[in-house]
Amino acid sequence: MPVENALGFLRSLESSRPLSGTIVVYGPHGFLREFVVSTTAARLAAKDYKYRSIQIGAGGDLNAALDELGEPDLFAPKRLVVCRVLKSHRDRGGDLTAADQDDSGGVLSRAATGGEAALAEVIEAGVAPNHLMLIYERDNVPARIRKAAEKSSAMVNCMRPFDNQIPDYARAFARARGRKLAAGSADFLAVRHAGDLPAIANALDKAALLAEDGKTIEEGALSEPATRKIPDLFEIADSVARGLASRALGQVDRALALGRDPIELLAVEIIPALRRMMIAATMLSQRRGPAEIASAIGASPTSGLVMRAIDGARRCGLERLKKSYARATALDESFKNGTIKEREPALGALLLDLMG
Repeated sequence: MPVENALGFLRSLESSRPLSGTIVVYGPHGFLREFVVSTTAARLAAKDYKYRSIQIGAGGDLNAALDELGEPDLFAPKRLVVCRVLKSHRDRGGDLTAADQDDSGGVLSRAATGGEAALAEVIEAGVAPNHLMLIYERDNVPARIRKAAEKSSAMVNCMRPFDNQIPDYARAFARARGRKLAAGSADFLAVRHAGDLPAIANALDKAALLAEDGKTIEEGALSEPATRKIPDLFEIADSVARGLASRALGQVDRALALGRDPIELLAVEIIPALRRMMIAATMLSQRRGPAEIASAIGASPTSGLVMRAIDGARRCGLERLKKSYARATALDESFKNGTIKEREPALGALLLDLMG
């Protein structure tokens, strides 16, 4: 069977498609590996499967998993056996011992006990009525296990997601909790947590606890109350690029009230956002495509940063952006030389002129 990414596998769990008897999970993203395991376990628990967990560490072998799969259990006729093969696990010379070889030159016999050879045979033969999840804490799967699993098992590669996949993961996390996200909430989570999947899942957990049954999770439920929330770095820049004037002004007010410097807000958040939008507006006027704009900005064509810069350029227009950029750089100079003392109103006026 073809290798799936974590997002594709999570989507398949939402359907009525039967699960493979063996599911091999691997890849560098530890949180995604564990989320795939917990979501699969929840689906099988609803079908009366009992959960069994085994860890194979340094010096360990796979006998415990083989025993759990092979032995009957009066109280748990259907089991989900989750076997985590830790990074510390090392194959102690493999299964090619004298007892495991026949006289024809080192071919493994079917009588071999434990190890990857025996497990591969079990995977090929099928583990019904049980299910087996093999979780490898590394970026690849041993060749013997991969070869056996490719025939009839599911293989899930938990890679680090691309920027444009983050909102899709947020929606998948919400659906796994039986919730739906309101329009814009997934993008809000992706921006607010900068692609940090554990933080996104944690925010959804907290929001799901307070949300009414059957109700969608709104954007307001995914953040702290405005009086206590310090705007995250680049959150103001995102609001400027999106043209959300009231949100940007509120974020500036809260940031200033909680100690951020107006010079820093202007230099780190507002001016760079204006510069990206102005670059996009200039290149759009020259009929350049998103790929060329992304190259000029220095980001991936699929990056949300580029998409928001292009949207902001189309909304504001080149002339307005030029005037706002010139005004912002003049404000920056005036702030630094002390010409303007009332910095907060000056920032507000700049944002209103740009997005008003």
